[in-house]
Amino acid sequence: MRTGEETYGGRAGGTDTHGGGPAASGAGRAGGSAREVTVTADGLPPWLHPVARAADTVRPQQLSRFLPPKSGRGRQSAVLVLFGEGSSGPELLLMERAGTLRSHAGQPAFPGGALDPEDGDPATTGPLRAALREAEEETGLDPAGVQIFGVLPKLYIPVSQFVVTPVLGWWRTPTPVGAVDLAETARVFTVPVADLTDPENRANAVHPQGHLGPAFTVQGALVWGFTAGVIDRILHYAGWERPWDQGRQVTLDRHA
Repeated sequence: MRTGEETYGGRAGGTDTHGGGPAASGAGRAGGSAREVTVTADGLPPWLHPVARAADTVRPQQLSRFLPPKSGRGRQSAVLVLFGEGSSGPELLLMERAGTLRSHAGQPAFPGGALDPEDGDPATTGPLRAALREAEEETGLDPAGVQIFGVLPKLYIPVSQFVVTPVLGWWRTPTPVGAVDLAETARVFTVPVADLTDPENRANAVHPQGHLGPAFTVQGALVWGFTAGVIDRILHYAGWERPWDQGRQVTLDRHA
């Protein structure tokens, strides 16, 4: 991704990981022909510049040891990592999955999901459109108020075999959000970045199978797994991370 403006044109070609509708630059709605999707860091608030710089330079191996298979296998998907500015300063948009779901029940996550054919080419515009479309479908946000300013390298979730593209967005014109379908989403909420960087809210999650990974205890939720891993790396490479007790652990239950 370049810090200037990058425009992907052309028609669309052609989840649940954790995440629809028109893109910020005026992409067509799901089911219609796709229009341009623009990636630009122009006009970002200064506090977001470190994230944009990190997106320009970070390598896949710096984000995760789980990278897409060289065979090309895996279901293409995208999540929207949406930064806004609320009463407590910079914040991130998250959603909590319904507790009745068979997979990842009750787990906080970024809005996102699998690419649909109308989203376009998975190698170019598809993840951008999918992230916005899914975010609209899951939280009700208006994609017209979202500026996509960066795209992180594709990552892999072995347990679900999703190839996930984290799409970075600036919520320059916030709109009301909430759980659109309570059968899938329990709530939609924002988390101040200050809470995510607070050492008291950080820990390592211990999975029943022995896996260890970053975790955050914020807004009455335990954020872990893929979502926490992406947040952890963004905080680190943006220079926002504060020293914390990496010996602190929280144990996930057997349904995790």
